[in-house]
Amino acid sequence: MSYDKIRLLASIIILILVIVYAFNKAFVKSNKITTKTITRVGIFGALSAILYIVPYFKFSVPFFPSFLEIHFDEIPAMIGGFAYGPLTGFLIILLKTIIKLPFSSTLCVGELADFVYGSILVVTSAWIYKKHRNIKGAFIGLGVAMVVQVISSAFITTFLMLDFYIFMMGFPKMAILGMCQAINPHIKTLTWDFLFMVAVPFNAFKDAIIIIITFLLYKQTRRLIDKIARAQKN
Repeated sequence: MSYDKIRLLASIIILILVIVYAFNKAFVKSNKITTKTITRVGIFGALSAILYIVPYFKFSVPFFPSFLEIHFDEIPAMIGGFAYGPLTGFLIILLKTIIKLPFSSTLCVGELADFVYGSILVVTSAWIYKKHRNIKGAFIGLGVAMVVQVISSAFITTFLMLDFYIFMMGFPKMAILGMCQAINPHIKTLTWDFLFMVAVPFNAFKDAIIIIITFLLYKQTRRLIDKIARAQKN
């Protein structure tokens, strides 16, 4: 096995271990998972999975390579995270990903990427909103989450997931570069050119759509959130 393949597999294993450790440290040891949480996750997770699996709810855009798609499955997770906290938002993303795995067309590479990126966006925004439960807190949470997710996902996609996809699928690197160059001839490499001209603008565009829709739904969901909070106090 070549050095690049060993480095790639080691990076994937480390990424998974970091996620498991963070989840265990933040949630499991503090006994925050309850029957109510499981029920809420099931409801929002099912809705999120539908938006993730059904082809009608995702699409490509002409100014990005066709292997990058816009989908709306993070919206139920963000609403669930706002209503019940970052743990619930994270578990919704996790459940949605598990449900999608049997339907994977990328040997689970795309699902792993979406799980990591969705978790960053949802948990960050829900955590900030939990500290400031008002429209300003929602706005700040969504804005900060977008910046964090765009930067982290751009680097992870460029320097980890892209190679992992090529390794798992056996897809020629030059073919992917050709798909990118068909959209933008200025892309000469799948490293920094891809990062700045594909990964960053795509994730920024995708997150902007998700955040705008979530924010527009805020007034309606805020009523639900307030009712939930009052019910929990009683």
